[in-house]
Amino acid sequence: MTEARIPLLIDTDPGVDDALALLMAFNDMHHAVVGLTIAAGNVGLEHTVANALKLCEVCGVDVPVYAGAEAPLVFPARDAAYVHGRDGFGDTGYAKASRRADAEHAALAILRLSHEHAGKLVLVALGPLTNLALALKLDPTLPSRLARCVVMGASVTAHGNITPAAEFNIAFDPEAAHIVFSAFPRIELADWEAVLAHGFLHDDAERWLAADSPRARFYAGISAHTRAWAKAGRGARWHAADALAMALALQPEGALELLERPLAVETAGQFARGATIVDWNRQTGAADNVVILMRYDQQRFERMIEAALAATVA
Repeated sequence: MTEARIPLLIDTDPGVDDALALLMAFNDMHHAVVGLTIAAGNVGLEHTVANALKLCEVCGVDVPVYAGAEAPLVFPARDAAYVHGRDGFGDTGYAKASRRADAEHAALAILRLSHEHAGKLVLVALGPLTNLALALKLDPTLPSRLARCVVMGASVTAHGNITPAAEFNIAFDPEAAHIVFSAFPRIELADWEAVLAHGFLHDDAERWLAADSPRARFYAGISAHTRAWAKAGRGARWHAADALAMALALQPEGALELLERPLAVETAGQFARGATIVDWNRQTGAADNVVILMRYDQQRFERMIEAALAATVA
């Protein structure tokens, strides 16, 4: 990594849309991915770690991969295999990567890298926040060493995608999310409702996936199940949640509208566990702790995806 490139740490649970976000990160000339910290979420930890290693192999990048939390902090949660396939990568039966994950636990890797790149590190959290919560419990000063923290998660007006009120990443481990949102003074948030506002046409995705690139061919295979599921359930547009968060992380100048507000995570309640409660009218007196992405430049977003799929080098 040269000094000119911004260090990027990605906490993720691959996952088809995580994979697209990682392709975008690997393809970005202004950032250098210094590590992937992996949690269970979309599918179990064995699969999410294997998927991260395989994607690095396909892309020819030697990024360290650190296994982390295999379950939520307190209560068990259901995964999203029905969207991503049982292995998280569309059940394509791909040949496993030859490399193994590093021995260091993901939470410890987050802390170490925050010291090594203090003041410069951009952390992008694409899955449940369990690893980040563990790191914060070990060292509450972590936020002071990060340049930015970008999170894909939440549903800011409680239009959930896994329960009526909650988005998947937060609902998977609400206690972890509570720890993270309580600890950070400023989180840049790409929530599920922003994702729904930034879908792209299936026809365009098919064209991008036809690129003569190992990345496009691999991604076309692992995403086929998810794309078919999305087309059947959501119509003409496909929504890649983690890709939108990565666009915000890599090119924040593409954000056309941002709103700062206080946000709290509901950890109890019969119907609202995992809901993210935004104090839109600032009634509680709590400090603003999230910068909510409302609108992102759609053409810029789609160009980033197309370029990442067509890339032939790291």
